[in-house]
Parts: sequence; structure tokens; C-alpha cells
Amino acid sequence: MKIQSAIATLVLGAVLVSPAFAANSQQTKMADCNKQAGDKKGDDRKAFMQTCLSAKPAAASAPMSQQDKMKVCNKQAADKKGDDRKAFMKTCLSSAPAN
Repeated sequence: MKIQSAIATLVLGAVLVSPAFAANSQQTKMADCNKQAGDKKGDDRKAFMQTCLSAKPAAASAPMSQQDKMKVCNKQAADKKGDDRKAFMKTCLSSAPAN
């Protein structure tokens, strides 16, 4: 019975926390869009905010694939040659994905 109680408590906790997390993420998105809107006014601002708030977050949806990382790093290393390029590529490919 103790295991069932623990599982029920975990499930209940997850259900209660989910809406709070969603609200916090929406608030963060609203704040970011407001900053990006800057000094836009009227219909211009309304259209921008609608587009901004409906956009899916790129970083949160899926991590960058290794192939995408390679493409980005290759573009950044275009002017490098030899050991400089090799060192740059090693660092670039092992770092966090760029946005």
C-alpha cells in the first residue's frame, strides 16, 4: 500500500505543477515578446505580438542534431585553415548548440 500511496502522490504533484509551469513559461514568452516589440504601437504592435506569442520556441522544441551543428560550424569556420580550423571545429561541435 505504501508504494501505491507514493505513486498517487507523485502523479497528483505532477498534475498540480503542470499548469503552474505552463503559466510561467507563457509569462516568460510574453515578457520576451514585449521586449522585442520595443516602441511599436497600435496595429503594428498587435500584429507583432500575435505572431511572436504564437511562434513555437526553437530551442525548447528539439535539440540541434549533429548534422545541423556541423553545418553551422562549417559556415563559421569558412575562413579558417589547417590546425586552426581543426581546433575550431572540435570546440564548436562539442559545445552547446548555437541558436
